[in-house]
Amino acid sequence: MRPLLALIFAATLGLSLRATPIDRQALVTRHNPTVTRVDPWAPLSVGNGRFAFTADVTGLQTFEQSYHGDGKSAAGIPLETLARWAWHTNANPNGYKLSDANRDYTAYGKTIGYPMISGSPAGMWLRENPQDVPIGQLALDFTRDSGVPLSPDDISAINQSLDLWSGTVTSQYTLAGSPVTVVVACDPASDTIAVRLTSPLVASGKLGVRLAFPRGHDIRTKNNPALDWTKPEAHTTTIVAQTDRTLNLARAIDATRYQAALVASAPVKFAPDGPHAFHLRSSSGDTLEFTLSFSPSAIPAAPAAAVVRAASAANWKKFWSTGAAVEFTGSKDPRAAELERRVVLSQYLTAIQFAGDFPPQESGLTNSTWYGKHHTEMIWWHTAHFALWGRDEFLQKNLDWFARALPIAREIAKGRDLRGARWPKMIGPDGRESPGGNPLIIWNQPHPIHLAELLYRNSPTSETLARYRDLVQETAECMASMMNWDEAKQRYNLGPPMWIAQEIYEQGTSMNPPYELSYWVRGLTIAQQWRERLKLGRDAEWDKRIKAIAPLPVKDGKYVAIESTPDTWDNKESRHDHPSFLMALGQLPGDGVDRAVMRRTLDATLATWDWETKIWGWDYPMIAMTAARLGAPEQAVNVLLKTDGPNNAYMPNGHNPQRGDLPVYLPGNGALLAAVAMMAGGWDGAPVGDAPGFPHDGSWVVHAEGFHPLP
Repeated sequence: MRPLLALIFAATLGLSLRATPIDRQALVTRHNPTVTRVDPWAPLSVGNGRFAFTADVTGLQTFEQSYHGDGKSAAGIPLETLARWAWHTNANPNGYKLSDANRDYTAYGKTIGYPMISGSPAGMWLRENPQDVPIGQLALDFTRDSGVPLSPDDISAINQSLDLWSGTVTSQYTLAGSPVTVVVACDPASDTIAVRLTSPLVASGKLGVRLAFPRGHDIRTKNNPALDWTKPEAHTTTIVAQTDRTLNLARAIDATRYQAALVASAPVKFAPDGPHAFHLRSSSGDTLEFTLSFSPSAIPAAPAAAVVRAASAANWKKFWSTGAAVEFTGSKDPRAAELERRVVLSQYLTAIQFAGDFPPQESGLTNSTWYGKHHTEMIWWHTAHFALWGRDEFLQKNLDWFARALPIAREIAKGRDLRGARWPKMIGPDGRESPGGNPLIIWNQPHPIHLAELLYRNSPTSETLARYRDLVQETAECMASMMNWDEAKQRYNLGPPMWIAQEIYEQGTSMNPPYELSYWVRGLTIAQQWRERLKLGRDAEWDKRIKAIAPLPVKDGKYVAIESTPDTWDNKESRHDHPSFLMALGQLPGDGVDRAVMRRTLDATLATWDWETKIWGWDYPMIAMTAARLGAPEQAVNVLLKTDGPNNAYMPNGHNPQRGDLPVYLPGNGALLAAVAMMAGGWDGAPVGDAPGFPHDGSWVVHAEGFHPLP
């Protein structure tokens, strides 16, 4: 075929055969968020993966209350400064311990206590502690004769943008008839932001900045709690050192300690405002420029503001220039530009919030949910995409915490009469489990094995094997010991007790959900492969259990959510929450799956699931992955971009809000990136050709580079 005809043929199929690489700067910057009005759903953030600062249209955090709402129904996305190292624990005068929240379950001749009681005094304290701590608020500080505080109505002619290529937020607007410009960036190497405020109002002394410290969050609200400005006597802010350019502060909230340091580029005037706030004004000129750093320990000399901006620009140029990329220019489908926007912004949001020394909460570093705690069952959806996009270092940071936490997981396993390492569900940085229904979730258990395998596929070296050897082997050993022999049916069961990924069934009787069964086979199979790579030989007991595991439950030709309550397609009330059985062929390659049965199951889900009220943001990409593996790319795209259901909208800043108390829900962003990576980059056994998960009917033009296929 002549080259021209080949290109015409490829374009007809919607394939990507362009010889030139993607212009990544053009791809990224055409999706720079731009804000032209006060929009509480569109604050913009800067961050470095372990620390983030979120700003309103003023470029700072001036209108905190206008953006937050009442905690029950969000008015928008909160304005906070969070770091993954910042935690606080309330006093425990009653000496509550996890066993105080235990409820006993008896199965297979054993009685085991699980910390399930969350509503008791012990359960509540254990859930609420530790909790994440907001570490500072920066706001415009405007002086006017009337003394009336600044309000959103005072800001006009707004033009705010986030330059994704440099990680810089620039905010331009008019205040009191004068132009104002604020530029904010984050240092990639330290938890430091650089701020430059320029205006004639600065020169006149009417405009400056106010730095204030809340006590923490009002944890009476579990999700999206407000900042707590009450009880100023319950915490301290101490001036450690002060000059005409610097202000070094020590913060204490009970046993929590951290440092804050403000360094100005030119002489400034500091003035206290009560025990926990400071006014900052320029001594001369129309520009107030400074850096503000935070750290759990002493802060060395902070970089200059210009240095921070340059470092941010270099860091983000490197980020966007490496790893995978995908663009949809030339597509006829009118939704292509929106999908591209979501993909670009999701990369930014996960990069600035998912690279701390402790895995993320579901709202990342934007606001607080579940007291800031990590939900281990979401680690795959938070971080698997990093490996698929060739950004392994982000996944490594998260998986390394699991490797360090093996002693904690071993103790949990021992306490439940299991071998190996059993992963808790809802945890703070100490790894201690939180009471509730959480401890009976099991689909979190294979995640570390699957994620380690993604890293090994990208870097199949002895170093990778050594780094995660114990993590993989001990996680698998526990999985094998969690299987229970059913003498009557001559098979191994999962549960009871358990709580499946579709969190609606009675834990005490739940047994054999298809996703978890398939994931058990996949996890143990990968662990056996690791044993062979390590020259350890296969574990005969694991092979025995893989072979004899219960089959995936089927009724009337479709998979049901769980064998013990096989009412998925008979009872409308059972068709809500996550349709988790689809993950067995989607996220996973389909161990034990009959593709024809899964095809009917997918069709039934799309036709009859409760899409109106009870579906989550990460469910849409998850279902798209199943459709892609079944050779239904049109369905994959349609569900990925479905609009006639809740929780699949993406705000101007790229955030995916859910119900009223979850204005930020990053599993949706992570799942989107995993699904697009699979659809554009392929999977093991995918049809030959480019972008196998997208339609090849001419409606989509997919130019992809750098992806790693999903196993």
